Amino acid sequence: MQLTQFVHMQRFPSKPAIILLLLFTGWGNSAFCQAETDSTEMEEGEEEEVIDTVTKDKKPELFTSGFIDIFNSGQVNASARFLRLNIGEPGKFSVPLSFYTGVSSNNFQTQSAQPLDPKSNAHLIVDYINPLSGLINVSSESIIFFKKNCKITKPGFTYQIGERLLTGYRTIYESDEEHTAGTETVTPVNFFNTFGSIGLYFQTGAWEKNNKDDNEVGLFWLSLRMIACYTSPRQIKTFLPDVETSGIYTGYSFGFGVEINSVVNLKVLYYKYIKQPEIDYYTSIYQFSFNYCLKN
Repeated sequence: MQLTQFVHMQRFPSKPAIILLLLFTGWGNSAFCQAETDSTEMEEGEEEEVIDTVTKDKKPELFTSGFIDIFNSGQVNASARFLRLNIGEPGKFSVPLSFYTGVSSNNFQTQSAQPLDPKSNAHLIVDYINPLSGLINVSSESIIFFKKNCKITKPGFTYQIGERLLTGYRTIYESDEEHTAGTETVTPVNFFNTFGSIGLYFQTGAWEKNNKDDNEVGLFWLSLRMIACYTSPRQIKTFLPDVETSGIYTGYSFGFGVEINSVVNLKVLYYKYIKQPEIDYYTSIYQFSFNYCLKN
């Protein structure tokens, strides 16, 4: 009797139990497969996010840097680098090209002046000799080091060549019928100017006293450059009709600067003309510049 009961106890499960067991097993396998699918989709999604992040990091550098220049003549210029790109073969030979905009104040509007108070063209003294002047400035500029294996301290030479849009003022005096009084109408004349500079460059490290980490070390640099520019005499005569000029102006500059992230970014330059311009002339030009950079 006991043996019979034991046999009955070991009897296989009933059909409903088997069906439930199969359903449960199938659901488990389905859930496991679904979990694997979700995990795979999550991994693919993470890869896409990484790709998107890399793509975002490679956005073009638009308006990422600029500067404010103050001269001893009282003139103040401001500029932003609109775009910087390379033209040529990637990884081989290429030419850097920079586009600056807003370097000078907007001079496109006609201005009216009081009698005997004409608009001066003295601002061109600074614009001719400053390579980064102009309403629009398109140039190729770079620093080529003599020793590339040096980490920070190294000498080299620097160059810049390009085209820019400058502004002059033409003053027209209009008198009344009796020639006893009158007004002066000042009209801006925009003209192209070709320029270039080349010289020696030296840089070494600079850092704030309490920050000596590698990522906090900036640069101190020195430069000595020769500068030249040219404008067609015909264009100059449109706003200075009585001037006699070849349109060529030359000079040199010496300067130094300090660039430390989140601390200071400034430069001081001294300019001197070799060929004296025909308009009002400053014997020496000093430039103080404050640079900014929005790129991390």
